[in-house]
Amino acid sequence: MHMADALLSPIVGGVMTAVSAAAIGYAVKKVSGDRLDEKKIPMMGVMGAFVFAGQMINFTIPGTGSSGHIGGGILLASLLGPFPALLTLASVLLIQCLFFADGGLLAYGCNVFNMGVTACFLAYRFVFKPITAGGMDKKRILAASVASVVIGLQAGAFCVVLETLFSGVTELPFGAFLLLMQPIHLAIGLIEGIITAAVLCYVQSLRPELLESTAENTKMPVTLPLKNILISFIVLTVLVGGVLSIFASAYPDGLEWSMEGVSGAAELEREGPVYDAAGAVVEATAFMPDYGFAGNAEGSALGTAAAGIIGSSITVALAGGIGLLIHGLRRKAQV
Repeated sequence: MHMADALLSPIVGGVMTAVSAAAIGYAVKKVSGDRLDEKKIPMMGVMGAFVFAGQMINFTIPGTGSSGHIGGGILLASLLGPFPALLTLASVLLIQCLFFADGGLLAYGCNVFNMGVTACFLAYRFVFKPITAGGMDKKRILAASVASVVIGLQAGAFCVVLETLFSGVTELPFGAFLLLMQPIHLAIGLIEGIITAAVLCYVQSLRPELLESTAENTKMPVTLPLKNILISFIVLTVLVGGVLSIFASAYPDGLEWSMEGVSGAAELEREGPVYDAAGAVVEATAFMPDYGFAGNAEGSALGTAAAGIIGSSITVALAGGIGLLIHGLRRKAQV
């Protein structure tokens, strides 16, 4: 559900960038206080990489000619807490935008809000946490994962429709666009919810303390080992990003499918100095546009696999580095 710049007016893009910047700033403030367990700093990097790789795999929605991919907000929030989760997902989206030309620079604020804020701040707090308040057993994890992902994704999809409406995108009339966006993202949400539950149940079987500490907002014992969790997700990230991504569905994702169903085109074009400037930045920074080798319009399995590994590695460095930086500054301020 990565929005392109052409779906937004400069005013809406600017306002949403400010809104998401405020949300990120609030998350930094919370993490700088007492909301970041230092044992979860490596988890920010590794789980961010896992989500990056997971977003490369579009799964087919049967009978629709469409596909979807995980957003990862609920998964990250349930493992890291909502504030580190937003910072991690914002890192993933920034890397996708700047280095792989996935999602526009003008649309970055919208993408952070639609995929991150709605999931980490709203769906996690008001849906996931209440359902799992009675305990982290597998049935509650499944119910909470599916319900929170579906609601978060429905909210995000509705935000996309509103953002195009306020941007004056006449090619996408509100009613017709809404009637396609919501059902297709309901189907995508159901699948992502099941995937999220499977991952969380796996973590719960290995280190239930990780989920419990996040739910209770407490720190894990310093002596509690997370080595097995970290290694297993590193291996999974390599397999997902470097191998499974090659077999991703070729069908358009839910947003593109909805746009095509309304306007007849999966992409729109906009001209103007703001669009030109944003596009020029991405063109200069994206060394693997569309997750492939630059200049290879057809794409290749090797290029996709390389993009998965390289992008995941950059995510580990950025998301984990943000956690380390905040933790270091916090410790320095306490001295």
